[in-house]
Amino acid sequence: MGFLEEIQRRRTFGIISHPDAGKTTLTEKLLLFGGAIQEAGAVKNNKIKKGATSDFMEIERQRGISVSTSVLAFNYKDKKINILDTPGHKDFAEDTFRTLTAVDSVIVVIDVAKGVEEQTEKLVAVCRMRKIPIIVFINKLDREGKDAFDLMDEVEQKLGLTVTPLSFPIGMGYDFQGIYNLWEQNINLFSGDSRKNIEETIAFSDVKNPELEKIIGQKPADSLREELELIDEVYPKFDRQDYLDGKLQPVFFGSALNNFGVRELLDCFVQIAPSPRPKDSETRLVDPKEEKMTGFVFKIHANMDPKHRDRLAFIKIVSGTFERNKPYYHVRQKKNLKFSSPNAFFAEKKEIVDISYPGDIVGLHDTGNFKIGDTLTEGEIMSFKGIPSFSPEHFRYINNADPMKAKQLDKGIDQLMDEGVAQLFTLEMNNRKIIGTVGALQYEVIQYRLEHEYGAKCTYENFPVHKACWVKPNDPKSEEFKEFRRIKQKFLAHDKYGQLVFLADSDFTIQMTQNKYPNVKLFFTSEFE
Repeated sequence: MGFLEEIQRRRTFGIISHPDAGKTTLTEKLLLFGGAIQEAGAVKNNKIKKGATSDFMEIERQRGISVSTSVLAFNYKDKKINILDTPGHKDFAEDTFRTLTAVDSVIVVIDVAKGVEEQTEKLVAVCRMRKIPIIVFINKLDREGKDAFDLMDEVEQKLGLTVTPLSFPIGMGYDFQGIYNLWEQNINLFSGDSRKNIEETIAFSDVKNPELEKIIGQKPADSLREELELIDEVYPKFDRQDYLDGKLQPVFFGSALNNFGVRELLDCFVQIAPSPRPKDSETRLVDPKEEKMTGFVFKIHANMDPKHRDRLAFIKIVSGTFERNKPYYHVRQKKNLKFSSPNAFFAEKKEIVDISYPGDIVGLHDTGNFKIGDTLTEGEIMSFKGIPSFSPEHFRYINNADPMKAKQLDKGIDQLMDEGVAQLFTLEMNNRKIIGTVGALQYEVIQYRLEHEYGAKCTYENFPVHKACWVKPNDPKSEEFKEFRRIKQKFLAHDKYGQLVFLADSDFTIQMTQNKYPNVKLFFTSEFE
């Protein structure tokens, strides 16, 4: 296969949702179709030793949530599919925002009973900002839930999307009988037997056919016909270009736990979803078909294997081919590096690959060269945009609980911060370390990992901060900036890149500070120009 065909056959996408909408379950079922795993793990049931394929950290197993983004790949109908399964829990939203920089399209999972939830709104807003193509999957149809049309209205209103159904439920909850697939014009009957791996479908091109009553009964047949007519009148016809431009979002219905409606989703997805797309760098737009390799780090995962202290930097390849043992230029460090064992992920296995193509995610063993957002090229000086740090919402002093282990603690904090688990701020006055996170659950994760992976113990102490503001003076030598530094010195810190940060205790303080020092600019994300 040539280089261009390899690009064409790749589909790299993320799955996003509110916690508990069934994202990890859907990921597993997709792997099942790809033949990448033999049986799906029951995600919630702790009695079963086999956890879900994509949740590999102890805390995730204990709480039944996904903390870090996993990368899973499989082949299906001659397409190579790369899934980035993101954490749904809002405490780990930052990891998800960064993952969205590495995907070409997205599947949003919505719970039929709960409808659109707050976390979904935030994530979809990011997708819309970046014009990422979205497919909506409405999950858990075997449970009592909202009416299908009401749900689609809610998706349109709350998420600002324009939807068109490509599959539609026959009944709901207790009366659920199956789905009508508008994309392929057939009926998939639901047997309710979750042990069966793959359901049977009945081709049904004409719903007016009286055979329909025999299969699903008179009343359901009548209402299905009415609903399909309504769909025809109310919703726009599916248009692939509109979907790719982010103007139209197809909707599928199903039940991931019962492996129902998943094949419809996957079959349509491989046909319509985009292959790798061009990406903006700070200097130019990079096209995947270019010959020279470019790629960026969107995630760093330490200690994938507790037996070995290893860190993997996850790189999304944007253009060209990434070859094993070939030197690439690390733009931030201004030096060449080569990698003798780049990893690809295939369901539950990691394997060493000789060559990877645009759209692929490669894991590089890292001894501390990489930070999130780093760019690799074949010599061109450029960096990809859009991997910012956001201001954290919680702040705590971190204290060493075991003086003998100070070195281990520093090393552990350093590595966890490079991974982007949280942000570290060092106070100018006394060099005390403050950890800022998006959600309170992260403190547990950090404490747990410091102890189990680095042998260091820590305690926390509250630090009353409302927001971290990155500081950029118009003139660093001005009297105004000097006064700002003198008056605010108790609240000034540096982030791990050495940028100056003002830790403000309230919105009011931020307002006052901006009025008083108009030439000292404050930013809420670390990516500012």
